[in-house]
Amino acid sequence: MPLYFFNTRINDELVVDPEGEELRDPDHAWEVARSMILQLLRSEGTPSDLLNAVLEVTDKDGEIVLEFPFTEALLDATDETATRH
Repeated sequence: MPLYFFNTRINDELVVDPEGEELRDPDHAWEVARSMILQLLRSEGTPSDLLNAVLEVTDKDGEIVLEFPFTEALLDATDETATRH
């Protein structure tokens, strides 16, 4: 399984994930990224620096697979709580 690293960019600072996580594909990495962001926002609240942060998911070669803005995770979370008929 491919190895993905979940690095957090807050303004000009990059917090590097040194271990990474083996996941089946980029779609699974997107799901994990979203879950990580929502969990962090629940525990830390929504300070402006976190709302401006981006989770950069890279592969083992350091290539960016996806960039997930924290605010996008909040928008997706809002959609999930809506009643669907």
